[in-house]
Amino acid sequence: MSTTGAAATTAQKRRVPIWDNARWIAITLMVMGHAILKLIAESDVAYEAYLFIYAFHVPLFVAVSGYFAKSGPPGTRQLHRLLTDIVFPYLIFETIWTLVRWLLGGNFWLDYATASWTLWFLIAIAIWRISLPYLVLLRYPLLISILISVGAGYIESLDATFTLTRTLGLLPFFVFGWHLRQRQLTGRWLALGPRVVWRWRAAALALFTALAVVIVLSIDRLRELKVRRFLLYDESYGTIGYDQVWAGVIRLCLILLAFGLIVAFLVLVPRRLTWFSKLGAATMYIYLLHSFVLFPFRESGVLDGPQPAWVLPAMMLLSVGISVLLSQGVVRRVFRPLVEPRARWLFRREPATLTGTIVLPPGEPR
Repeated sequence: MSTTGAAATTAQKRRVPIWDNARWIAITLMVMGHAILKLIAESDVAYEAYLFIYAFHVPLFVAVSGYFAKSGPPGTRQLHRLLTDIVFPYLIFETIWTLVRWLLGGNFWLDYATASWTLWFLIAIAIWRISLPYLVLLRYPLLISILISVGAGYIESLDATFTLTRTLGLLPFFVFGWHLRQRQLTGRWLALGPRVVWRWRAAALALFTALAVVIVLSIDRLRELKVRRFLLYDESYGTIGYDQVWAGVIRLCLILLAFGLIVAFLVLVPRRLTWFSKLGAATMYIYLLHSFVLFPFRESGVLDGPQPAWVLPAMMLLSVGISVLLSQGVVRRVFRPLVEPRARWLFRREPATLTGTIVLPPGEPR
C-alpha cells in the first residue's frame, strides 16, 4: 500500500461517526434556515420553524468547529491549513460573489473586509482559531468568552467589517465546543449503555419539545420582541431597538439556552454509522456552494408574498436534497480547486527559522 493510501486509511479509521453525523445534520439545518428565510414574513409556521432552527443550529455548527480546534501554539502545518482551508477559499468565493453581483448589473467593487452572505463564517473561524491558544491561557475561558459576547452587544460602533459582531457574539460557542473535547465527553458518551443513552435522549426530546411549544404559543410576542435579530448575533442591542441596560440579559439567556440545545442535539445524533455519515466530510462544500443554488430563489421573487402551505415543507425537502447533492464525490472533485485550494506554488519549500531567516540545504550558496 502506498504512503498516501495508508494515510487515507488511517484518517478514515480515526473518523468518529457521531461527529460526521452531527456535521451533516448541522449543515443541512443551516441550508434549511437559509431556504425558508423568504417565507417567514408572511407565514407564522415558517417563522416558527425558522426560530426553532436558529435557536441552536449556528451555535451548534460553531461548537462543532471549536471541538476540533487546536488550542496549542500553532505549528507550520496548522498555519498552512489556516491559509488553504479558510483564507484562500474566502478570497476565492468573495471574488466570485463580487463577479456575480457585477454580472447582474451591480458595481464591480472588491471588498474583502465585508463578507458576502454566508462567507462571514470563514472570517470568524480564522479569528477564533488564531485567538483560542491565547484565550485558553486564562483561567476561565468560557466565562470570559460569554462576557465578551454579551459586552460586544453594547458597542454600537462594531459592525460587519471583518464580521466582528458575529465573531465576538458567537465566540462562546467555539470555546464551548473546545470545552466538550477537553472533558473527553465523546468517549464517555460512546461507552454508555443503551438504557442510560435513551434516558438522556428522552430528556433531550423533552427540551426540544418544550422549545417548539413555547415558540408556537408565543409567536406573535416573539415577532414583537425581535428575537430573530438577537439569534443572528450580528447587531448591537441598540441597533435592534433595545437601549436598556438589561438588554445583554437577553443575549445571555439565548447563549445559555443554546448550550443546552447543543448538548441535547448531540445526545440525539446517532452514535453509529448511518447512510449520511460519509457525507459529513463534505460540509465545507455544502456550506460554500449551497448559497449559489438558493440564490435564484432569494433574488427572483418567486418566494415573495403569501405562499401555498406546501411550499414550506417543499423548501425543507429541497434543502435536504441540496445537502445530499453537494456531498457527492463528483461535486467534490469538480469544485475541490475552489473549496480546498492547495496552492502549493505559493508556499516556499524551505521553512523559516524562529528569527525569520530561511534555512538553506547543506552546500547551497548563500
